[in-house]
Amino acid sequence: MKTRFLVDDATLLQAAVAVMAGVTEKALALTSLVILGCLHGSAQTVQGLPEIDTYAELSSDLRVSFQVKETREGGDPTQAEIGPSLDFYLKPLVQLQDTTEFDLDDSKSRPLVVTVGYRYLPQANNAPAINRIEPVVTFHFPLKARFLLTDANRADLDWQSGGFSWRYRNRFEIEKALRIGSYHPAPYASAEIFYESQYGKWSDTAIYVGCLFPIGKHVEFNPYYEHQNNTGKNPNQQLNQLGLMLNLYFSIR
Repeated sequence: MKTRFLVDDATLLQAAVAVMAGVTEKALALTSLVILGCLHGSAQTVQGLPEIDTYAELSSDLRVSFQVKETREGGDPTQAEIGPSLDFYLKPLVQLQDTTEFDLDDSKSRPLVVTVGYRYLPQANNAPAINRIEPVVTFHFPLKARFLLTDANRADLDWQSGGFSWRYRNRFEIEKALRIGSYHPAPYASAEIFYESQYGKWSDTAIYVGCLFPIGKHVEFNPYYEHQNNTGKNPNQQLNQLGLMLNLYFSIR
């Protein structure tokens, strides 16, 4: 695999930080539909999780990204995450290109994507921050009727005050782009399981339902609902979460 770095570090940083995009009324309306659908007669608290992901394609087989988000998963408290990632691609697959014809995310047309990321997680009450390395191996499979199946295998390698812990997470997702005139939203559903080293068992399961709403050629909104079942601690913890992701896609090659 050959990669070429076509820009210097300063240019990459500028591309990653240049993420300002207004939230349109259309996206807010679509998000409200998800919120109304998720507010059922449960006594559990519904929590909001904002996220911004910026992607800059450097070459035909290399992409850099920068993520800022709020998260709560694997039994951890709500916390912020910020940091960059590098994606390495295989060549596009013709069947995947047909399946993902209207998707802004070019990586979905690749059968294999290898990602290496770093995340900084500041902690509340002046506790030491967590430094995380995130290796991810993602497979994409084209299915009949232009459904897309994604299998993401990720490890969270955490260092905090000299201590080390890890988790493995496997997420399967199925997605299909719809045709509404010239517009192509893509609803999806996925399930993810977590193995936590601190508990020595599979201790978390998450179910996601959402939809991708492209706005032009570079902007995509992803409102979603997530239900988590954490069994690491006693008693079990049930979480209902509403997320809104803003994905920005650019090419600087």
